[in-house]
Amino acid sequence: MNKVSIKLAAYFFVSVLIMETILMFYLHQNIIHTRVEEEYARLLASGSNHRDVLEDNYSNMTLTHIALMETDGEREVVITDREGIIASSSNEKIAAIKQYNSILKDFDLVEDRILASDWKESPYIISAHPYKVDSNYAGYVVMFQSTRSIEQLVSKLNLHFGLAGGASVIVLFIIYAILSKFLTRPLIRMKEATEKLSKGEFDVSLPFVGNDELGELSGSIQKLASDLERLKSERNEFLASIAHELSTPLTYLIGYSKVAMRQELDDKERRHYLAIIAEESNRMKDLVKNLLELAKMDETTFTVSKKSFWVRPFFEDLHRLVGPSYKLKKLQLDLLCDEDFQIHADPVRLEQIVLNLLDNASKYSKEDTTVTLEVIKKEEQTVISVTDVGIGIPPEDIEFIFEKLYRVEKSRSRTSGGSGIGLAIVKELVEAHGGNIEVASSLGKGSTFTITI
Repeated sequence: MNKVSIKLAAYFFVSVLIMETILMFYLHQNIIHTRVEEEYARLLASGSNHRDVLEDNYSNMTLTHIALMETDGEREVVITDREGIIASSSNEKIAAIKQYNSILKDFDLVEDRILASDWKESPYIISAHPYKVDSNYAGYVVMFQSTRSIEQLVSKLNLHFGLAGGASVIVLFIIYAILSKFLTRPLIRMKEATEKLSKGEFDVSLPFVGNDELGELSGSIQKLASDLERLKSERNEFLASIAHELSTPLTYLIGYSKVAMRQELDDKERRHYLAIIAEESNRMKDLVKNLLELAKMDETTFTVSKKSFWVRPFFEDLHRLVGPSYKLKKLQLDLLCDEDFQIHADPVRLEQIVLNLLDNASKYSKEDTTVTLEVIKKEEQTVISVTDVGIGIPPEDIEFIFEKLYRVEKSRSRTSGGSGIGLAIVKELVEAHGGNIEVASSLGKGSTFTITI
């Protein structure tokens, strides 16, 4: 009993069966009780009517007439005097007459009464109706109602209720088949889909099953499959990118190391090749450092320790730090920070953000152009923008530039661009501060990165 369809059928069948049994039992007993009460009422009414006729016109003719009225029917009548002696009877062969005659002698009835009501054990239900004409004529009109009609009714009820019970079982199985089709089959498909996902097969397709909970579950599994497929693709691309980024400096390191070890090289050439080796080593060191930063962010192990500090000294220090590298690249870096105000942020992480943006701007800027770093206060927020007059970003690439290892230059040239990690780190750090970053770019005219914290 490990399948949900079988469990569902068992729970549904037992629940409905219990409810149906209770309702059928209640209905069965209620019908029988109502019918028996009707028979009691009819018997008392008939006996009362005979008693009234007898009191109004007591005579032998009346006695005979009352007896004839109940001949050849389901009821019998016996009229006795006060001592229990039979004065008239519709059927003198009734075995119960003698038994109830003796009971009547012990009673002093003053009103109509049911003497025998156990229709299950007795062939008759019996009622007694006392009459009194005068001091000489008094006694009882005793009515005998056969219980055959009640027994026939019960027998028919048992038959019909049995048929209804059997039909309900068939209906339950039909309902189970429908439920199995519309409820359990989608669940089975979802189970099969999750098994495929666990094996690394993410190409699954689930049919639309509605807008209810099953539909939401199906949609969630489908979305999970799509996300896993995307993550698998991103992982493969990530590994390919890392392999490429690491293999390039390693190739240069190995190649130029071999060249630098040649005996015939003079000192000038050797220093030249060693400088290239140092440059590629630093390049690889920066790449590994960025990868470690990215890994920490994915694992949410990095921390942001905010504190309040003045913006002008902070950005002037950054300007002095980055200025010399810009001059080497024949670029000018302008700092626009007219107002000195306090900012609540992590100075280490904010420095990392700005340095990444400035490094990014320097890589894509043309010689003899200006990069502008501007800091202003807008309402209760700090707005930091880095504007370059560089090559710009194609419109189709703008929405992807903050993704990990995404590079606009698909050729992965070493002459321009970075590893595609810097902007991903910037976005993570800005969002960790509760801020947001936007970019506006025009191809061939430059780009502006704007941070709001």
